[in-house]
Amino acid sequence: MDKMKACVLHGIGDLKVEEVPMPVIGKGEVLVKIKVSGICGSDISRVLTKGTYHFPTIPGHEFSGEIVEVSEDVDRDLIGKKTTVFPLIPCRKCSACEIGEYASCTDYNYFGSRCDGGFAEYISVPLWNICLAPDSLSYEEIAMTEPAAVAIHTLRQVGIEIGDNVIIFGVGPIGLMLANWCKAWGADKVMLVDIDSSKLEFAKSLGFEYVINSMETSPVEAIKEITNGRGADIAIEGAGASIALEQCLYSVRTFGKIVAMGNPAKEMVLSQKAYWELMRKQLTMVGTWNSSYVDLPKNDWHLALRAMETGKLDVKPFITHRVGLEDGIAPFKMMAARETFFNKVMFIINED
Repeated sequence: MDKMKACVLHGIGDLKVEEVPMPVIGKGEVLVKIKVSGICGSDISRVLTKGTYHFPTIPGHEFSGEIVEVSEDVDRDLIGKKTTVFPLIPCRKCSACEIGEYASCTDYNYFGSRCDGGFAEYISVPLWNICLAPDSLSYEEIAMTEPAAVAIHTLRQVGIEIGDNVIIFGVGPIGLMLANWCKAWGADKVMLVDIDSSKLEFAKSLGFEYVINSMETSPVEAIKEITNGRGADIAIEGAGASIALEQCLYSVRTFGKIVAMGNPAKEMVLSQKAYWELMRKQLTMVGTWNSSYVDLPKNDWHLALRAMETGKLDVKPFITHRVGLEDGIAPFKMMAARETFFNKVMFIINED
C-alpha cells in the first residue's frame, strides 16, 4: 500500500479529503496506524481562520493508534502495541530542552501544525514521542490523553491542595477535565462558569453541582455565596476572554491563586479596578502551556493514562460526536457555528 486517506489543509478554509503518499519511517521512528483522532479547539481556528505554518498540512495532534512498523534500530516487540503520541518534537539544544522543559522549546516541530498530523490513516513518529498505553483502554480513551495531560499540567502549575475551592471559567473538554482532576486531587467545591447553558447542563449531567451561567447571574456574587463570602482558593481562566480573567481576580480570596490557561482569540485587556484586585489581595498568577513529558514521576501523560486505567478519570462521557475522515471540513464548521451542542468531537479512522 503506497497511498492513504487524509484530511489535507491547502489553505485557510480549504480542507480536502484525499489520497496522499504513505509516510516513510526513518531511523529511530515507528509507523502508527491511527485509530482515533480528536478535534481540539485550536484545530478549528487552524482549519477555518488561522491556518497552519505552511500548506499543504495534515492537521491533528490528539490521536491514538497501533504501532504497525518500526525502523531497523527500534525494538520489534513494539509492533502491535497501543499508543498515543506526544505531539511536540523538541530541538533538544535550547536551554529549556536542557532541563527537560520541552513545552518551552524555542525551536520545536509539532504534529498537526508545523508538520503533518493525525487526521490521516497513518503517521511516522520518532520513538521518543511514543507514549505506550494499556491494552485495557479503548483507542477513544487513549486519544483523550493529550487534553487530560494539559489539564494535569494546569493544576500542577498552581499547586492545588486538599480542601481547596476551585472555580473554572470555560466548560469545554479541558475545563471538564480540570473539574474531574480537581475532584481526584481532593478539592472541596468545584465551580464551573460558562455563557453556554447547554455546556452547563452537560456538566450537571456528569455530576457537577455548582454551575453558573454568567449571562444570567454574576459569577462573582455566586462564587462568594457558595464559599460563604470567602471566595475561591484557585481560579482557572479557561475561556481566553478578558472578562473571564477579570472575574477570576474578583472571585478569588486574598492570597488566592489564578491560572491563565485559555488561548485568547483577540487582545486581552485588564481594567484598573481588576488590576488593583491583583495587587491588594496579593494574588499569585501563573501561566500554563502544553504539558510535561519527562521522566516519571512528573510525566503528565503517564499520569493521565494511569488515571484512566485505574478508573480515577473516566473520559468516555466527554465524547459527544464521532465522525469519519470522509466528513472533512463539516465537523469544524459545526463546532465553529456553535449552533449544536458538542464537547469532544472525534474522527474514527481505522476501526477494528
